[in-house]
Amino acid sequence: MKNLKAYLIQFSGLKIGKHQFEYQLDNSFFEHFNFEEFNSVAIKVDLILEKKNTMLELNFKHKGIVNVPCDLTNEPFDLPVKGKLRLIVNFGDSFNDENEELLILPHGEFQVDVSQYIYEMIVLSVPFKRIHPGVKDGTLKTDVLDKLDALSPKEDKKEEENIDPRWENLKKLLTDK
Repeated sequence: MKNLKAYLIQFSGLKIGKHQFEYQLDNSFFEHFNFEEFNSVAIKVDLILEKKNTMLELNFKHKGIVNVPCDLTNEPFDLPVKGKLRLIVNFGDSFNDENEELLILPHGEFQVDVSQYIYEMIVLSVPFKRIHPGVKDGTLKTDVLDKLDALSPKEDKKEEENIDPRWENLKKLLTDK
């Protein structure tokens, strides 16, 4: 995958201090990563880059909405997401991104690509189990939920009525304390 030019930050010309970058993300961003789990995306990413003498500090924050299918009903719904990520960029002999909080760039490098970090931060902020809010509060009415309800095991009230009277006498012993 080629670099996304808007996400290449050239830090060599920046003054020492804080610099702010802002990105508005939609589906086209995730298409570059061949990620197709989101129906639609509207996320704002704020990035504050603090340039110091020997290193860079990158603080990412994102907030927005992703439209995803419900894991139970497959109904699409808007899921609010937010999160943050802190990344330290240091300089060394060779490129190293094994540590998730530390990126080492070779000496002489003049730019950093933040697209992969933005992508991972957003994808990891989406819950593993995505359930439509209407399922949780009981307001969603779909054929899938009706079928699940019809197939769910029901308690037999007949069995509760046909309790042996000896067990009833034993239950009274517990309550007579």
